[in-house]
Amino acid sequence: MAATGAPLSQFSFLAGAFGVGLGFGLQNIFNNFVSGVILLFERPVKVGDTIQIGTDMGRVERIGIRASVIQLGNGSEMIVPNGNLISNPVTNWTLSNCERVIEIPVNVVSKVDPQHVIKLLTDVAKAHPSVIKNPPPQALLATFGAAALSFRLRAWIDSEEEWMKITSDLSLAINAALARENIVLGDVAAAK
Repeated sequence: MAATGAPLSQFSFLAGAFGVGLGFGLQNIFNNFVSGVILLFERPVKVGDTIQIGTDMGRVERIGIRASVIQLGNGSEMIVPNGNLISNPVTNWTLSNCERVIEIPVNVVSKVDPQHVIKLLTDVAKAHPSVIKNPPPQALLATFGAAALSFRLRAWIDSEEEWMKITSDLSLAINAALARENIVLGDVAAAK
């Protein structure tokens, strides 16, 4: 190249710039590759796990070398670089077990006996076949005011896939039980 009269200093500068750019581009690919290997061997996230990344929640469908595929609840698929699964916070709802807590707020008028409402809520939860016995369901009086009492029902289930349906079932059963007892729902916001 020197015999043709091309200046080697400019060529070496271009080659160096190209090498630096290539290095930065490969850094991200190498990071995702190493993260994929960590995911496959350490297994903090496995195929079939239900995970949450930020506000997105879905089931891990595939873990590849560079990226993983997450099936979201709305049917779409999210492709997540493996580096994000290793370096960012990820909630794994099914890492060690499938148990999940359901919390249902219930507000009633303040003219009722709080102990009666606590027993009613607990009995409704105990009657549902998907609510596990240990730990037992628990209803608590969260806040009270002149116009309304606010309760919170906590129940554990072992069917993570069905938590929305079970929450709906419990809410309907609570509504029916309150109606049978002539307990009127209250508005906590109006009481403040």
